[in-house]
Amino acid sequence: MRTIPYVQAINETLHQAIAGDERVFLIGAGVTTPWYVGGTTVGLLDRFGPERIIDTPVSENAVTGAAIGAALAGMRPILMHSRMDFMFYAMDQIANQAANWYYMFGGQLSVPLTIWAIVNRGGEQAAQHSQSLQAMFTHIPGLKVVMPATPYDAKGLLLASIADDNPVIYIDDRWLYEKTGEVPEEMFTVPLGKGIVRKDGKDVTLVATSYLVTEAIKAAATLEKEGIDVELIDPRSLKPLDEDLLLKSVKKTGRLVIADGGWKTAGIGAELAALAVEKAFKYLKSPVGRVSLPDAPAPASPTLEKRYYPDADSIAASVREILKS
Repeated sequence: MRTIPYVQAINETLHQAIAGDERVFLIGAGVTTPWYVGGTTVGLLDRFGPERIIDTPVSENAVTGAAIGAALAGMRPILMHSRMDFMFYAMDQIANQAANWYYMFGGQLSVPLTIWAIVNRGGEQAAQHSQSLQAMFTHIPGLKVVMPATPYDAKGLLLASIADDNPVIYIDDRWLYEKTGEVPEEMFTVPLGKGIVRKDGKDVTLVATSYLVTEAIKAAATLEKEGIDVELIDPRSLKPLDEDLLLKSVKKTGRLVIADGGWKTAGIGAELAALAVEKAFKYLKSPVGRVSLPDAPAPASPTLEKRYYPDADSIAASVREILKS
């Protein structure tokens, strides 16, 4: 199997998906501009032309509505939002329209739309260009939410999202673009709603999402040298969530730490902690730990950014604290 970068895995997936199904097209502001999409769309316009690779004006609400309409008409659009922050402009379309049509049509018509949401954190981009809003979209009935952490999952989850008959928020963090991993050249899918154990362990369950999976692997290696055996779980899909995988691990280790790159209050960590307390309380030997962004906007200062974003050190510190409890 080949080893390729995460960014190449996405590019290959887009080429294969669009070539393989005439209903699939890519739409969004900047889809033909590498600066917007980090090289993930290289070669698409030359190969498929402007009718399948549609670079739009900056109008998030209107473009999202157009993509929903196309999905309702039988197409399978991939809608790219190059800065997840500005999906707020499209919340009416996403939350009130895309998420509800299947229910409101009594299951007779669906919205097979993949919303490719790119997180551009760090690099002094500050409060309006650094937000990771997975918890907000996970809260909305009718939406599915996935967050790949490896090149393999970047391809498999994107193809699964495109094939799904429901709207899927595919959250892609650009901090992962240079990460390499084994990826099959042929098309394949990673099932939505199925997590994976990245490392077996017995002392504590560590759940990490997106780029923090990489940091969690580093933290687990550090902790192993200290005699702490971490079980690392990558949920891959936040909605639907692989509850059985998470609860099985918590029942085995009796301890839980969650690392997520969103804000702490009402975040993914809060939801997973509540799940553990609700369904595995008698197995817990200590309080649940949460590693997240502080409840503050992202800073522009490089020095403050180093303190703002969680990393392997902050994850390891949280695990040590839980083991003291």
